[in-house]
Amino acid sequence: MNSSSASAPKIKKCVLVTGAAKRVGQAIAIHFAEQGWDVAVHYGQSKTEADETVAAIQKLGSRAMAFQADLASESEITTLFHTVTANMGALDCIVNSASQFEYDRASAEPQLINTAFFQKMMQVNVLAPVLLAQLLYRQQKSKAADPSSTGDIPAVIQLLDQKLINLNPDYFSYTLSKGALECASQMMAIDFAPYLRVVGLAPGISLPSGPQSEDGFKAAHTMTPLKRSSTPIDIAKTAVFIAESNAITGTTIYVDGGQHLMPSSRDVMFKTE
Repeated sequence: MNSSSASAPKIKKCVLVTGAAKRVGQAIAIHFAEQGWDVAVHYGQSKTEADETVAAIQKLGSRAMAFQADLASESEITTLFHTVTANMGALDCIVNSASQFEYDRASAEPQLINTAFFQKMMQVNVLAPVLLAQLLYRQQKSKAADPSSTGDIPAVIQLLDQKLINLNPDYFSYTLSKGALECASQMMAIDFAPYLRVVGLAPGISLPSGPQSEDGFKAAHTMTPLKRSSTPIDIAKTAVFIAESNAITGTTIYVDGGQHLMPSSRDVMFKTE
């Protein structure tokens, strides 16, 4: 073996994680850094938490910068991508972790579905991830070499939800948006090959949400065949696995302790409150 090639430094890869200032997005960002990736930390309003995430990543020896953008704004989504790549170089992965999550139900009375609420849900949960995937695809296609020839094919990872495989009527607009994103991801995986992979990652109940109590969350978290659902680190480990597995595209990986195998007429959080 040539000694110069043996001693050549490993080129670091770079990932953009949306919603990386806190909760699951933060866990994903930090775990990528633990595996040697540089990380672009996107945040909406949580600047203090974003700066803390950046500091934690830098302590691990990886580059990190925080980037603010409102994912309900098409122009800010495009600016986010170009600002990240201008400051950190070409991206090797995008993890679309940011999500609008609020309760509604189609049968609720007396109001109909709120149009502004529905549109924002679709903008943040569907359009933003699709636009970012398109931008990364264009980045890759503009390169002269076919990435599949080197074995390194960048990925867009879409955080979905286990309930897509086992529907119930709670969180109607949110669930509809995640279903649309899963469908879009399959189509993009076909359309963007061989330059870009697109993969869904569907967690189960992972952290307390909305009005859920800590005791209610702990009880709900055990309501799976494995008696445990996903944790943020479970999700983060799977995201890195997808990013570094060049043969995975156009599918969804469920990380939920088997929660999707148990039919339920209500969202699991309502079973323990």
